[in-house]
Order: sequence, then structure tokens, then C-alpha cells
Amino acid sequence: MLERPFAFISNGRSSTVSVLDIVRLEVVATIPVGASPTDARVRPGSTEVYVVATEANRVEVIDAATRAVAATIHVGQRPFFVEFSPDGQRAYVANSGSDTLSIIDCAGRRLEATVRVGRQPGLARASSDGRWVLVSNRGDSTVSMVSTETLEVSATVGVAEQPEQIAILPDSSKAFVAATGSGQVSAVDLKRHVLLANIPVGVLPTDLKLKPDGGELFVANFGSHTVTIINTWTNDVTETLDAGRNPVRLELSRDGALLYVTNFGSNQLFAVEIATRRVLGIVTVGYQPDATALTPDGTTLLVAHAGSNDLAVVQAQEAALTTLVPLGSSPRAIAVVRVPVARGERR
Repeated sequence: MLERPFAFISNGRSSTVSVLDIVRLEVVATIPVGASPTDARVRPGSTEVYVVATEANRVEVIDAATRAVAATIHVGQRPFFVEFSPDGQRAYVANSGSDTLSIIDCAGRRLEATVRVGRQPGLARASSDGRWVLVSNRGDSTVSMVSTETLEVSATVGVAEQPEQIAILPDSSKAFVAATGSGQVSAVDLKRHVLLANIPVGVLPTDLKLKPDGGELFVANFGSHTVTIINTWTNDVTETLDAGRNPVRLELSRDGALLYVTNFGSNQLFAVEIATRRVLGIVTVGYQPDATALTPDGTTLLVAHAGSNDLAVVQAQEAALTTLVPLGSSPRAIAVVRVPVARGERR
């Protein structure tokens, strides 16, 4: 059996998932899911795609090989994102409307536990050592540290106003939390469970991306049209780069040499060489580019457009547009997975 990459894209207003054959560059299936699907992620070590249906308060498990919903798991109210343990045995879903974290047993496709966290939790992130799940709580400006051993909150750390995105260092020693309400990134010591610093960045920091070695953190500042670079060892800002209007998502090339920035307000994609901080290419894409994903081989970058309801296929190294592919209404997330395909099969 051969394997081919397919992209599963959640369409928020269509309540569907589009399946893109990345080799043929065409949508080969449309899967109905629950109302208002937001996040879509591949469960590690599998060909399962987990899709969060926000208005339906559930998670849909799609079998990528059959392109069908294999299971539906009910969680709390108004979930937006899903996260996995490093081994793919558990999934974590923060429920912003019920102030809880849902813990899913992936093998059994069932809800394992529900943990009460802070107010209006936005998302959860698992540490690479498997010990912690961090939950950012917008409503009370805290981060809940949930122990994966006890499935209880072991510590609550106060951070800057309205925390959302979280990035955790590869050695699980420290976390960085983007606070959209204060234009800061909070550095949290995960060993001592304390706040280390609130680092000023730009207006409305919306996305975080770590270099593979964890030494630098890139911050997309939606409101100030910049990308801030933080030294993660000293918790200092080392540089601020101009970006297009309203940078919203960041993606790193597989080798960590290039940073891709989608600019929601200027309908562009920037490719920045990290070593020199030079912009190597600017690609005009569709209206309101948002979510991004790289193919497994790193040669192709997919960019979903929230406003024009389509997807740009970009040659990653050359920063060149290949084509646009129509999708459903308001695409929000992209999950790429390799699926076994029989030799000569066109499915």
C-alpha cells in the first residue's frame, strides 16, 4: 500500500469538513459534522482526525481512510480547540462555556474525566514530558496546571490579562502565554509553578511559534502589524519585525529556517528567513488568510481563507502560489494526514 497526504479542513459556517487530495489538488469528499466546527487535528500515531464542533458541544472523530465520522464524544459547553498527550492516548478539550477541561480516552473514544479549571478557558496545551496540561483561562487571567497523573488542578498561576495561546519549551521547563488583553506574553516556570515575567510585545498577540530548539519564540501581533521575537532563556524581546496588516498565524518550515506569516488584513503570506530576519517572499493569497498547515514532506504550505472560502496551495521553499481550491464557508483549521491508498487507486 502507498500513502498519500490528505488535508481535512473544518468549515465553520457550513458545519462540514472538506477533504483535499493534496496530490491531485482537488476536494474529494465533504463530511457533515456538528454545528460550527473550529479546530481539526490529527491524533498522533493514527489516521484519526479530531474535529471540535463548538456549537454542538462535542468532538467528532473522523476515520481519514474511510472519510466518515467514526465516533462522537460529548464534552462541555463551547469548546474551541483540541490537544493530545504526546503518546496520543488522551485528548484534552477546554470548554469556555462551562469552565472545565474534558479529558478523552482516545482508544476507547469516550470521556474519561472532567476537571474544573478557571473562568472561560480558551485552550489546553500538553507538555512534552507528559506531566502537565496547561489551560489558559481568559475570564480570570490565570493558567491552570492539570496533573496528568491525578487529573486534578495542581497549581493555578496568575498571568497577564486575557490569556489565550500557549507555547511550552521542549524540555517542559517553561511556558509562554499570549495575553491579548494587555499586549504581553507571560513566562511561567513549570517546575516552581510561578510567574517569571510579563513581557511587553505588540497589540493583540494572537499566535506563538517556538523554534525547534526552543531558544526563540515568535509572536504575531494582530493589532500592531508586527512579529516580536523573544529570547526564551532570558525572557527578553530581542527584535520586532514589521509584518503585513493583521498578522494572525505563524508556521515554521520543517528545517526551522523559514517563518511563514499569514496577514489577515492584507491578504498576503510572508516568508521570513529566520537567520537573517529578511523577507524572502511575499505571496498574494485569498481574502482573510488564517489557518495554515505544512504537508509532511514540508514542500507545500496550505493556507485557508476565512473570507473567500477557499485554500491557497503554496510552494513552501519558493514562496510561490500554485493554485486556489474552493472549500466550504469560513474554513477555520487544517489537519494533514497520510492515508494508505492502493496502488493505482484514485480515491
